[in-house]
Amino acid sequence: MQVTETLNEGLKRGYAITVTAAELDAKVNEKLVEAQPDVEMKGFRKGKVPMALLKKQFGQRLMGEAMQESIDGAMSDHFEASGDRPAMQPEVKMTNEDWKEGDDVSVDLSYEALPEIPEVDLAKLTLERLVVKAGDAEIDETLESLAKNAQDFKDRKKGAKAKDGDQVVMDFVGKIDGEAFEGGAAEGHALVLGSNSFIPGFEEQLVGVKAGEEKAVTVSFPEEYQAEHLAGKEAMFDCTVHEVKEPVAAEINDELATKFGAEDLATLKTRIGEQLESEYAGAARAVMKRALLDQLDTAVSFDLPPSLVEAEAKQIAHQLWHEENPEVEGHDHPEVEPTAEHTELAERRVRLGLLLAELGQKAAVEVTDGEMNQAVMAQARQYPGQERQFVEFVQQNQQMQQQLRAPLFEDKVVDHIVENATVTDKEVSKDDLQKAGEALEDE
Repeated sequence: MQVTETLNEGLKRGYAITVTAAELDAKVNEKLVEAQPDVEMKGFRKGKVPMALLKKQFGQRLMGEAMQESIDGAMSDHFEASGDRPAMQPEVKMTNEDWKEGDDVSVDLSYEALPEIPEVDLAKLTLERLVVKAGDAEIDETLESLAKNAQDFKDRKKGAKAKDGDQVVMDFVGKIDGEAFEGGAAEGHALVLGSNSFIPGFEEQLVGVKAGEEKAVTVSFPEEYQAEHLAGKEAMFDCTVHEVKEPVAAEINDELATKFGAEDLATLKTRIGEQLESEYAGAARAVMKRALLDQLDTAVSFDLPPSLVEAEAKQIAHQLWHEENPEVEGHDHPEVEPTAEHTELAERRVRLGLLLAELGQKAAVEVTDGEMNQAVMAQARQYPGQERQFVEFVQQNQQMQQQLRAPLFEDKVVDHIVENATVTDKEVSKDDLQKAGEALEDE
């Protein structure tokens, strides 16, 4: 077997590989000898079929396997000897397409090699971690929000008109073309106006009703309504209003605390403070991570595989196009060409991706099965009632597994870097942290 270099330009590599006819014949014979003991053929005992007959019967099929194995073996030997790691799937092309048995096999191998990643002295990285303490004002603000969510309703004065946010207790019967339809009636139903829990346009027509009043509400079901027999149809609901109630926020006391699973108000305040500080820490980590990535982006310089940059730029351009055209759900649209800005962002992502992968490999960072399972279950909860199907889909889809594993790996590498970098804590206000987070979104 001969391997001859044909291209060595930057990260681009090219090789001509020749597998001789003698090598192929030897590999075919090796396969025949291996299979001979198990072959049965009419007129011969099992395992006693002559090699010449075996070769005539199975040689052509085994020749294809021998070619593939020889080429795969040559590629494997080359990568092991050269130390090259291909950035993407290598391209292998047979150059003597008029090949016939007895000829050598010639193929061209081409790929882009991953670059050598320079060493990074993590200790020289300097990071600032923003720290926000949950003060009384923030805790009280959260308590007020909880009290509002735990609101009750009390009767308005007799004859008072219902306002947006009020609760209306009523009976109703829905009809289409004068005929009542299944599921369109209820008695004593409590509806909060403005909650958008009914068909669009329904709740607005009840603003201003009084207890004891009858009201006809006419609405049209949305075209995409889940019940196909109702979708797009106009319906009239005869409503009889029994009560009109105004919202009353719950009092902030021990009773409110028990509604949220705490023993008393003091315990609830402690939990709120811990939860807020956990949220602040998460936001601060995002700010520090961006600062870290900015430093890493300028800390080292190395060539980038053009194919990876091009693929990333196309993905960025495609994603941004869909964000700007949300009405287009599928991919049946004109090809989106990346701009110079897309390419610049792609170069940053590829550079950081390769650098983080290298740092993670050297630090033996791994995503455990437990961490992966947690990520899968977290995603599955976004599909109520279909959790099991989602988990099975992930188990059978390598690409989906990689999509879930990649951010977990990146976060663990970032944690490793932070542990070895020089980090100083800076106590700031919640507003300062929020501004820092908003600045990230604007970039």
